[in-house]
Amino acid sequence: MITAGEGKYKVWLRVEELSDNRLYILGGGERPHIGSVVVKEPGRDPVLVKLEGHYDHLVLEPIAVKACDKYKTTVVAVGGVHVDNASEDEIKKLVENCRELEKCI
Repeated sequence: MITAGEGKYKVWLRVEELSDNRLYILGGGERPHIGSVVVKEPGRDPVLVKLEGHYDHLVLEPIAVKACDKYKTTVVAVGGVHVDNASEDEIKKLVENCRELEKCI
């Protein structure tokens, strides 16, 4: 598992290998959850499942795309990050921390 950030802005990413495929689980903030699912197959556009009121696909999609391109296999990225009553600056910090995780793929 890799992490980025501190305190309530800490996010984490775990990977599971399923034969040749990869499953990424993203969580963090005050309440990790399932907000979105992204499936990326080589040569195809990502498939997004966005639960109502959630925007986690915005950080999950780049993770799925990067991993699919790097490993040339089907990738599923799932999860969510939540901080209660987050301000715009707090959301920006969480997104930046998620981008740091993406760099580690």
